[in-house]
Amino acid sequence: MVRPYAIKGKKRKNRGEKYAKKEQEHEEQVEEEEEKEPAKRAAIEKPTEEVVGKEEEEGGEAGTDELVGIPIVPSDKKNNKNGVIFVLEKASLEVAKVGKSFQLLNSDDHANFLRKNNKNPADYRPDITHQALLSILDSPVNKAGRLQAVYVRTEKGVLFEVKPHVRIPRTYKRFSGIMLQLLQKLNITAVGKREKLLRVIKNPVTNYFPVNSRKIGFSYSSDKLVKMRKYVDAVGDDVNLVFVVGAMAHGKIEVDYIDDFIAISGYPLSAAMCIARITEALADKWSIL
Repeated sequence: MVRPYAIKGKKRKNRGEKYAKKEQEHEEQVEEEEEKEPAKRAAIEKPTEEVVGKEEEEGGEAGTDELVGIPIVPSDKKNNKNGVIFVLEKASLEVAKVGKSFQLLNSDDHANFLRKNNKNPADYRPDITHQALLSILDSPVNKAGRLQAVYVRTEKGVLFEVKPHVRIPRTYKRFSGIMLQLLQKLNITAVGKREKLLRVIKNPVTNYFPVNSRKIGFSYSSDKLVKMRKYVDAVGDDVNLVFVVGAMAHGKIEVDYIDDFIAISGYPLSAAMCIARITEALADKWSIL
């Protein structure tokens, strides 16, 4: 009666030693990997004001609190000719404390929170600003070095500048994290540098326009329906063009610094489509392929 129990107990002991040995080897392997990546661990354990995320070279996305800064896109800076400035007005970029953390409000994730605070979820569309910025920065006009600056003013009146050579994240989740950091820290720096690629600046936006500039606003309700290519061709080469586009879901931009209000389609267009038509007309005017 004693022998079977003794054999069974011995097997359990050997099995326990085997698992203990494997666990020890696994711990040693983890420690070795951690020693090879101290910078990554430091970024996770103690994020700085530069920790905002970085896109992978093939367009992939990584965690925002593992990487530092925003990448810079190379552009052609050889020509010193007059260029174009874009202003996105009434952008829906509002930060609020939801639960235990601050978040950039949007209609998809915070509909219940917005209704509880007597706000219309349809008005909270930060994705419109994201799409508009991608349309501007991805355009051949920007890659040819003819984009001078991009300014964004939120519905609450916060004005910030986006440098033309910044690489905006392709996914909304990453973009939301960067906008949250920008509105809290007031600037976003480049990867490995101290250059501020996005920064909150003082109003009014007209302080940053060139002296010889023409401010053009866009609205579907405008009585002046024009073909964009003919419109920009009629503007002299010595004039800096400033295009003001609304970055909201509905409504009309109401600012007092616009020289001309035009419509470029008989149908309502999204901000991104409006910008695409503008940049295409400018590329034809300046012979940018």
